[in-house]
Amino acid sequence: MAQVLEFKLPDLGEGLTEAEIVRWLVSVGDVVAIDQPVVEVETSKAMVEVPCPYGGVVTARFGEEGTELPVGAPLITVAVGAPETTGTAVPASGGGAKPADPGASAPSGGSAESSGNVLVGYGTGAPAARRRRIHPAAPAAPGAGEAGRRRPASADSAAVAGGTPGTAPAPASHGTTTVAESGPVAVISPLVRKLAREHGVDLRCLTGSGPDGLILRADVERAVQRPEPPAAVALAAPTVATAAAQAGRVPLRGVRGAVADKLSRSRREIPDATCWVDADATELMAARAAMNAAGGPKISLLALLARICTAALDRHPELNSTVDMDAREIVRLPGVNLGFAAQTDRGLVVPVVKNAHKRSAESLTAEFARLTEAARQGALTPADLTGGTFTLNNYGVFGVDGSTPIINHPEAAMLGVGRIVPKPWVHQGELAVRQVVQLSLTFDHRVCDGGTAGGFLRYVADCVEHPSVLLRTL
Repeated sequence: MAQVLEFKLPDLGEGLTEAEIVRWLVSVGDVVAIDQPVVEVETSKAMVEVPCPYGGVVTARFGEEGTELPVGAPLITVAVGAPETTGTAVPASGGGAKPADPGASAPSGGSAESSGNVLVGYGTGAPAARRRRIHPAAPAAPGAGEAGRRRPASADSAAVAGGTPGTAPAPASHGTTTVAESGPVAVISPLVRKLAREHGVDLRCLTGSGPDGLILRADVERAVQRPEPPAAVALAAPTVATAAAQAGRVPLRGVRGAVADKLSRSRREIPDATCWVDADATELMAARAAMNAAGGPKISLLALLARICTAALDRHPELNSTVDMDAREIVRLPGVNLGFAAQTDRGLVVPVVKNAHKRSAESLTAEFARLTEAARQGALTPADLTGGTFTLNNYGVFGVDGSTPIINHPEAAMLGVGRIVPKPWVHQGELAVRQVVQLSLTFDHRVCDGGTAGGFLRYVADCVEHPSVLLRTL
């Protein structure tokens, strides 16, 4: 006899308390293998797939796509030891089976086993079995698989646990073709699926340009730019009430909610101050051009600025610290984990380059590129987004000269870099056109006074103006 086990949303680490359901990977009636991913969720840190530690038949799902669930809330129930023969329904008594204790031991053998692993990334390493559906006794209408994924959890549960499934007229056999098929569409990343959803693009109508027909972001963007036929526009257009609601209120959740909480806490707890200076970056730009002309991997400007930051923090370690108000102590940190602001489709994220003070400009360039690409794909892990001790914010990419950065709590400082543009500048006693950049430093006034902050910023500016200054610390 099948035993129904309940799988709850696990603790995804790094103090996360909730996650939003982005996409269900299984439906009620599917047969899942141990450690097979069953749902894709988005936390304030990253987008991850959650594997189920039980193998068996999915009997219920809890929460629709877009729903936010707290850690510990039920995700799915799985009947372990259930028959897997096509056409056989899962037995139930009294209209539904009561979920068993998740900690209870499952019967031995086959799909009744459990890995015991409930954290993301902790799998058995065995390949996931192909999904097999337990077909109900009554024939389902075409497209019922997709409709099933949109039903409330209670309806899903009833359909498998003994409820009477509704019947629909059989499709006419006059050569007509069903427009959409059930089942997921292969896309290169969850962000592509989200982009399509936001713009009302039906992925099933697209022909992917990637390997094996994989739908890429460029495919969706082309569909968004391509004018739609009037009928499609009418179907996709939201009602006036819906449009007004969307225009008036935007939920603060996921990455946007996490950013709001963190910035509010920073402003509430940290007495910050900002100082800034203009610097002539002409020699720095020339030095970078010479490095890249010499051959080998290209060196990014961000990597050179990061190298300057780590050298400045070595001279002014007060700014590489945090404040413990409970102990009333300033905690000096032994190494530099350098965060950098990256704009993505999901909003602003701050990936962290670990041990940046030990890296060369070439190594920093490679790590910045890796983390930036992972951020754009929504593939950053919680470890990639935590543990920073100092942040470098290059807002010059937005075409602005200056800003007053908000400190990334619980760090003590952030260096902001504006755009580098030709400006009139007095050089060697004469007026000349030089490449000028504005540098701004926001710092926690509890860890140091203006003299230390000014010394840090002046050293950074000196290195920008005369990169040879760095040779003294190499």
